[in-house]
This record gives sequence, structure tokens and C-alpha cells, in this order.
Amino acid sequence: MTTPHTVAVLGLGRMGAAIAGRLMAQDQDVVGWTRSGRTPGDVRTTGAPDEAVAKADLVILALFDGPACRQVLDDVRASLRADTVVLNTSTVAPAEAAELARTLGASYIHAPVLGSVPAVAAGTLRILAAADREAFDRARPVLEALGTVRRVDDASTAAALKLIANNSLAGAVLALRDSLRQADALGLPRAEVLDVLELGQLGGLVARKRPFLTGQVAPGTAHFTVGALTKDMALLAAASHTPLRSAAGLADSHVDPEADIAVAATVPAVEDAVLEPLRAYVRGHATGDPAHFRDAFLPTAHIEGIRNGAFVSWRLDDYCALFEGRPAPDEPGRRRRIDAVDVHGTVATATMTLTHGPDTFTDLFLLARADDGWRIANKAYHRHS
Repeated sequence: MTTPHTVAVLGLGRMGAAIAGRLMAQDQDVVGWTRSGRTPGDVRTTGAPDEAVAKADLVILALFDGPACRQVLDDVRASLRADTVVLNTSTVAPAEAAELARTLGASYIHAPVLGSVPAVAAGTLRILAAADREAFDRARPVLEALGTVRRVDDASTAAALKLIANNSLAGAVLALRDSLRQADALGLPRAEVLDVLELGQLGGLVARKRPFLTGQVAPGTAHFTVGALTKDMALLAAASHTPLRSAAGLADSHVDPEADIAVAATVPAVEDAVLEPLRAYVRGHATGDPAHFRDAFLPTAHIEGIRNGAFVSWRLDDYCALFEGRPAPDEPGRRRRIDAVDVHGTVATATMTLTHGPDTFTDLFLLARADDGWRIANKAYHRHS
């Protein structure tokens, strides 16, 4: 493809439309098709995907997920010319990428991209490309018009690396959320907080997303959506068979899936009602008054852990009997903090660290929202001596 040829872009969502626009600006002959029927006004489109690919030298897929890629490719297989290269920029599971590569053979390039709409427009995407040499050489002008290319050994590896990169992005979004929540709790002005965060490790994210973080972008405007990043984290967790906190953190953010990922960083901290039983639990330890534990726990709760080398499982009454109604002699030196609370509808989990003299306890709680509010259903603990 040393001279402009017809490029078919299948999928004209945010990224697909941006890719089509970038290539048109580079004097490529572009024809597009979109599953939704909603098309950018400046892209020449067709009513069916096979019409778009019939005369194309290069077909670019910019679709939401693996099933969409399989469906669209099944629809156009009969219309693909033998020498047409298929370049897939979609984010899919490693196994899905490998299957697409097996199905299409040497004409398939798996090329997920790092970067969102602004990077496409500027031609600064980072592209992870797995391809045979001939297919890669033919697609090189288009790839280089979109950004910088990093060759990868195979389609599965390219897909896996893209998911890992997006996991780091999800982690940054959640770290930013935690920073903003702590700043809010301290009463710090949001603008000043963002100014300082731009100086640190989250600076690039804050600088790019500041309009979203300050509400200066109209609702519904997004460069990369919460729904898309949540999908990617679910793919990564399924592929790695390894727990992934960011998958749950994004899924439970209660943000419009079509909102930009930066909006997930602005979600307020959990409501006080969820924290109240945990605070009552802290008051019980601080005062030695078991009445606070009865406020904190459901009557059916159990408290479990290893004590003196043996597993114990106390009913609430048995646990309350351990307290004498007065603070421990060393109470002024004891410390307690709530480390994490994750709410999942009507249930929640929480972790707390208690430093009691020479011993540190890690307490894990399961909470439930009952008719009279949130209560602790069960507690398990580990004692670090």
C-alpha cells in the first residue's frame, strides 16, 4: 500500500470514526460501515458491511468486543478479496484474537491500540501489531498514519498486552478516585488538589482528563467509556484466572457506562450509613462497652478466627461477654483504621486494621443492609503477633 487505496472501516463509534477521520486527513480513500446505523457526517458509508469491504485493500475493525468481530467477519467473509488485509484494532480476549488469526490466516493483523480519540486525531497512538511480514508491510502506511507501531509475536500476546495496559489505566483511575475522596474528606478545594496531582505520578491522567474531573464536559461526551474499560477488565480477569480488584471497582462505581472513564474517579466515597456499624465496632473496642457491638452486628452474627492456636467461632453473645465495660489499660496507645469498603448493592465487604499493643489484627467484615440499616453479618480476623 505505497499509494492511497480504499480502506474500509467497520465500526464507526468513537474510535472508528476518529480512525476514519485521521485516514481521510492523510488522503486515504475511506469507506465506513457501522452496526448502530449512526454515522459521522464526514465519512462515506455503505448500508451493509460486505459493500464496504468488496473493493477494499485494507479492512479495519474498530468494534466493541470479540463477538462483534466474529459476527461482522462472518458477514463479510464472502466479500473479502483474497489479497485484502484485515487489521483489527478492537480490544478482545487473547483466545478470541488467536482464533481470529487462525481463521483469517496470513492476511490478518491483530493491532490493538493504546490511546483514545485525541491520540487518534494527533496520530500518536501506540499500536501493538501482530502480523506476517507481507501483511504488515502492506498495512504499514496506514499504521504509521495512526501512530507508532510495536511489533508483537502473535495475536494472543498482542491482545493480552493491551488488556494489561488497560489494567494499569483502570488502576490509575481508581487511585485518582481514592485521592479525590481523601481530599474531599479533608475539605481541600478540588482545583488545588488537581493542580498538585498534576505534579505527581497521576499527572498525565489528570492533565488529560481535567475537563471531565471538573464537570466542564457535557454529559455523554467521552473519549474512552467506563463500560468499555469495565469490559476489558472482565476479559483480563477471565483470561488470567487471577483476582482483579479493578474489575469490581469499576463495575460497582454506579457510573453511566457511556461516561468517560474519568467520571469514575469522581464518584463520592461510600455513604455514612455503610460506615456506621464499623464505627460502632470501633467504639466497642475503644470503650469496652459491648452495647456498641450489639449496635454493630446482626444478632445472628459470628466472629471467627484463630485464638491460642485453635479455631474459634463465637456467637455475638459469647463475643460480647469478652468485654468488661471499660477501656483496656493501654487504650490511649491503641489504633484502628478502616482500610477498605466495597459495596455491592445490599451487601458490602470491609477490611479494618487494629493495633492493640504488641498485636495487630486484620478484621474482615461481611455487611448486609437490613430493614433498620447496615449491620455486620459476620467477622473473621487474623492476629499478627
